[in-house]
Amino acid sequence: MLLNFGRVDQARTNRIRIALLLGALALFALLYAPQPVLPQFAEAFALAPGTVALLISAATLGLAVAAIPLGALAEAVGRRRVMIGALLVAEVLGLLLPWIPVFPVLVVVRLLQGIAIAGLAAVATAYLAEETGGKNLGAAMGLYVAGTTIGGMTGRLLGGVVGDFAGWRGGVLAVALLAAVCTAFFVVLLPAERNHQRKPLSLGPLFGGLRAAVRDPVLYGPYLVAALGMGSFVTVYNVLGFRLTAPPLLVPPALAALLFLAYAAGTVTSTLAGRAADRYGRTRVLLGGLAVTALGLLLMLSGSLIVIVLGLVVFTGGFFAAHSVASGWVGVRASAQARSQASALYQLAYYGGSSVGGVVGGAAYGSWGWSGMTVLLCCWLAAAAAAVWLAQIRSRRSRTAGARRAPAVAAAASAGSTAEHGRCRSS
Repeated sequence: MLLNFGRVDQARTNRIRIALLLGALALFALLYAPQPVLPQFAEAFALAPGTVALLISAATLGLAVAAIPLGALAEAVGRRRVMIGALLVAEVLGLLLPWIPVFPVLVVVRLLQGIAIAGLAAVATAYLAEETGGKNLGAAMGLYVAGTTIGGMTGRLLGGVVGDFAGWRGGVLAVALLAAVCTAFFVVLLPAERNHQRKPLSLGPLFGGLRAAVRDPVLYGPYLVAALGMGSFVTVYNVLGFRLTAPPLLVPPALAALLFLAYAAGTVTSTLAGRAADRYGRTRVLLGGLAVTALGLLLMLSGSLIVIVLGLVVFTGGFFAAHSVASGWVGVRASAQARSQASALYQLAYYGGSSVGGVVGGAAYGSWGWSGMTVLLCCWLAAAAAAVWLAQIRSRRSRTAGARRAPAVAAAASAGSTAEHGRCRSS
C-alpha cells in the first residue's frame, strides 16, 4: 500500500514537472515572439528600431507591474487557477496579434499580454516549492528554468525562420500555435494544489515586506544589476537583427535568427557562476560577470560576422552569470519577512529595465549607430558594477556594526541577569 502511494505521489510530481516545463516554454515563447521579426515590423509600419522595440518593452513592462498584484491574488484564490487563467489569456492575445493592422493597438495588446504572462511567472516557483518540496524541488526548479530558456530560444528561432518567408505575421502566428499546444498540455497535466492554504487579501504584510526590501541599501546593488544588465541585454537582442540584415553584412533573416542559439550560453554560465560564487565570493563573480558582458559588447564592434557571433556568446554568458549571482544575493540578504517582496522587486527591476532599456537602447542605435549604442551600454554596465562595489562596502559595514553590537548586547543581558539574581538572593 505504501509502495503504491509512493508511486502515485511520484507520478503527480512528474506531472507537475512536465506541466511547468511546458508552461514556461509557452510563457517565454509568447513573451519574446516579436523580437526576431522586429526588422519586418519596422519595414511594414515604416518605424524606427527604437519605436518597434515597444513591442518587447510593453510586454515586459506589463509583466513587471503585474507580478506583485497577481502573486497576492494567487494567495487568495489559488495558484493553479491564476496560472491557468493567465496562460490562456496570454495565448488568446498571442493568436490575435497577427491580425491587428494598427501598430499602437499592437503595443496595447502586448502590454495586456505581459500582464497575463505575469500570472504564471510570478506564481510558478511558489507552486513548485509547495507542491514538490524536499528532494524533488531542485530537479523541478531546474526543469522549470530550462523551460524558460528553451521557450525564449525556441520562440525567437521559430519566429525568425518562419518570418523570413512568411513575414512578421507568419512568424508571430507560428510561435502562438506552438505555445497553444504547450498550453493545452499544461492545463491538462497541472494538478490542483494539495498544500496551499488560501489566505484573504491583506495589504499590511505586503507593504511591510516591501518597506523592508526598499530600505535595505545593500539590495540596491543587485536591483541595479537587474535593471541595467537586462536593459543592455534586451537592447542587443532587439537591434542585432537590424545590424546583421543591413549592409555590409546582409545576413538572411532566417540565418540571423540562428544567432539566438547563443542564448543557450546562459544556461551553462548561470550554473557555473553559482558554484563560483560559493567558492570565490559573490562580489568577485558578479563583477567578473559584468566585465565579461562588457567584453562581449566590445567584440561585437568588429565587422567580422564570426567575431560578432563570438562576442554575442560571450556577452550572453556574462550577463546570465551576473544575473544568476545577483538574484541569489537578494534571497540571501533579504530578511525572512521581506524575502518574497525583495524577490518581486528584483523581478520588477529586471523586467522594468528590459522595458525602459530596450526603448532607450533602440533609440540610441537609431541615432548613434552600433558604436554609440555600445558606449551607452558599457556605461550602464559600469554603473551596475559601481553599485555592486558600494553594496559590498555597505554589507561589510553592516556586518562589522552587528559584530560590535553583539558583545555589548550580551554584556547588557549578562548584567541584567546578574542583577536579577542578586535581587532574588537578597529577597
